[in-house]
Amino acid sequence: MVRRFENTNYWALILGGSSGLGLASAKKLASEGMNICIIHRSSRTEMETINQEFSLIKNENIQFLSLNKDVLNPQHQKDVLTELKTALGSEAKIRCLLHSIAKGNLKPMTGLENESLSTDDFAITLQAMATSLYDWTKLIFNENLFAEDARVLAFTSEGSSKPINNYGAVSAAKAALEAISRNIALEFAPFGLRSNCIQAGVTDTRSLQMIPGSEEIKKITKKRNPFKRLTKPEDVGNVVSLLCQDEASWINGCVIPVDGGEHLS
Repeated sequence: MVRRFENTNYWALILGGSSGLGLASAKKLASEGMNICIIHRSSRTEMETINQEFSLIKNENIQFLSLNKDVLNPQHQKDVLTELKTALGSEAKIRCLLHSIAKGNLKPMTGLENESLSTDDFAITLQAMATSLYDWTKLIFNENLFAEDARVLAFTSEGSSKPINNYGAVSAAKAALEAISRNIALEFAPFGLRSNCIQAGVTDTRSLQMIPGSEEIKKITKKRNPFKRLTKPEDVGNVVSLLCQDEASWINGCVIPVDGGEHLS
C-alpha cells in the first residue's frame, strides 16, 4: 500500500463515519497515511461494534479522533472545533471534509397525516443531509483549518434526479446537496477549495436497509448493473482517496458516478 499522505500533516474530517461509506472512506484514507477525525451520533449499544472498526483505523499508525456528537447541534459544533483544533495543533490542516450524513425521513407522500411526509420531515432531512454541508464548510473555513488545496466531498445518490417510493424527502435533500456542492465549488475556489459529489451506486449499507422495499431495489440493481453486482463501500472509499490526491486538483463542481455503470440503464 502506497501511503500517499504520510508526513503531510493532513487530516480528513468525516461527518457520519461510523459505518457504511464514511467508515470505508476513513479506512482507505488512514491506510494511506491521512489522519482521521470522525464525528458520529451513535447509541451505547452500537459502540462496541463501532469501536472494533475504529481500532482498525488506529492500527494504521495515524492520529485518530472520534467524537460522538450531534453535527447539527450548535454547541456540539463548538465542542468539536475546540477538540479538533487541539488535535491539529499549529501545523496540521484539513485536506478533506467528507459529508456522509444519513439522517432522513423515509415516508410516503400519501396516506394518513401522521404516516406521510410533513413539511417538518422535509426540513429536518434537508438540514441533516444538505445544508449541513455548507454549515461545516463555513465552520472549518472561518477557523482557517482547511489546507491550501482542500477537498469538500459529499455522497449523493441516483435519487437526486429519479423518484423512488418513500424517498421524497431524501431525494429533495440530495438534489439540494448537489446544488450546494456546486456553489461551494464556485465561491470557495479562490480560497483553494474543490467541491464534488460522489453518486454512489446502490450499496448494501444500513441506510439502504432502512428504505422500504430495499430487497427489491437490490435485486433490480444486480440486473441493471453491467457488472451484475452492488456497489461496495470500498469502491466508494477508493474514489474518495483518488479525489484527495494532488492529481485530482482540477476536478471541481462535479457529480461523479461511482457505480460500475449502473446509471447507464
